Amino acid sequence: MADQLPEVNFTGTIPSYSKQYSRYQQADGTYAFVRDNNLSMNGAISIDQNIALTGGKISLNTSLNFSRQLGHGAYNEFMSVPVGLTLTQPIFGVNDQKWKRRIEPVRYQEAKAAYIESVETVTMSTINYFFNLLLAKEILFTSEQNLENANKLYEITIAKRKIGHISESELMQLKLSALQAKGKLTEAQSNLNAKMFQLRSFLGVSEDDIIEPVLPESAPDMCLVYQEVLEKAQENNSFAKRILREQLEADYAVATAKGNRRDIKLFATVGYSGKDSEFKGAYNLLRDNQVVEVGFSIPLIDWGKRKGKVKVAESNREVVLSRNRQEQMTFNQDVFLLVENFNNQAAQLGIAVEADEIAQKRYKTSIETFMIGKINILDLNDAQQSKDEAKQKHIQELYGFWSYFYNVRSVTPYDFMNDRNLDADFEEIIRK
Repeated sequence: MADQLPEVNFTGTIPSYSKQYSRYQQADGTYAFVRDNNLSMNGAISIDQNIALTGGKISLNTSLNFSRQLGHGAYNEFMSVPVGLTLTQPIFGVNDQKWKRRIEPVRYQEAKAAYIESVETVTMSTINYFFNLLLAKEILFTSEQNLENANKLYEITIAKRKIGHISESELMQLKLSALQAKGKLTEAQSNLNAKMFQLRSFLGVSEDDIIEPVLPESAPDMCLVYQEVLEKAQENNSFAKRILREQLEADYAVATAKGNRRDIKLFATVGYSGKDSEFKGAYNLLRDNQVVEVGFSIPLIDWGKRKGKVKVAESNREVVLSRNRQEQMTFNQDVFLLVENFNNQAAQLGIAVEADEIAQKRYKTSIETFMIGKINILDLNDAQQSKDEAKQKHIQELYGFWSYFYNVRSVTPYDFMNDRNLDADFEEIIRK
């Protein structure tokens, strides 16, 4: 924590000029106005270190002051403090350093977790654009196949019509199907171009780059356990860190309110000082220089103001704790539903994969059966529609699986596939 590291500070006034009348009390008790005309400069360097154990501060310092009286009888005077040691210590007040040592690491972990979660959010957006493009590509491929099949079937049907194997109505139906397939192909190509543009824009790549999405062959066989996911979320999620930080800050506010009921501080400084009309002489014939002060402020009658502030701080703490308990219950419920949805999605994906395989085989068989006249055009169209819907359903369920998977990663933040925490070089990020 940065507050625990020493600081090197330089303070100074270069220069200070004064030419005015000042009120001055003479030896007999009367007052007179005297002419003051002087030029002064001062500078000090100190090394300051907060004391975490007591909440005080200790400083090692050195300073030099120069004053020149101007006008008639002008003269110079230097005063030096070659070395001095100063202690400032609250006696009964709240130890700010102690509380900061407890709060700031939690705040850091909260920010780190929030950053990792934001990265996962970007990943989920990328997955969304990717699967939109993949689905558009698959629809285009299906449309091209359907148009090709429709044209072939129409040509074959023309020959069958000439020998009277099919009716004129069936021939017109196949011609209409071919025209509809051509229209769907044009629509699919336009949709693919739009989805390609969206993904390129999101990734920040050139419009000349062609992205070829590839359908994942399979998804990992996983089943998540609610308690394990909840445990990782409570360990790593920024929400859990925020809950802890808010509780600590509420406790800090109560401790501060109680400490402000009385104020007692110790100030002590020891060192050496010297003065002379010349610069070198100010560092000769040094004399000891000590100051010890104990200041206090204790209210005798404040009409309950400070006690009221303590009550308000305690009441605010109860509000924070109550709100956090409710938010924790909602968070746990969201995690439970997320795990349930993920496990259900894995099952749905398995069903969709099997249904896709069956629909593809059925359509192929339906074409062969239609060619030998065993089924009519309506049955063929139904097989084609089922085939198209099954393939799209397969892609949609696969998208749902990965979407839920990265949702779990974002909430935890943990990679259950590789069994490791998601982490980031936060110090490197800050330096950038």
